[in-house]
Amino acid sequence: NPFNPSTQISYQIPQSAHVTLDVCNMAGQRVANLVDAQQSQGEYTVTFNAHGLSSGIYIYRLVAGNFVQNRQMVLIK
Repeated sequence: NPFNPSTQISYQIPQSAHVTLDVCNMAGQRVANLVDAQQSQGEYTVTFNAHGLSSGIYIYRLVAGNFVQNRQMVLIK
């Protein structure tokens, strides 16, 4: 999953919920908030532009109601 300088993150919401999607560095510091909204059931795609960030591993965290998922992605410049 290496990317440079942007990537698309796709996710699916099984039921209506308040959704947050944050990108954090390996130190746990949030570097971007991509979604912070109430969303209906369905599939979504957002673009993460990492321009200005250094190469490395980043974690994106999806929270939708009680559901929490963390995934890693690698930025290569």
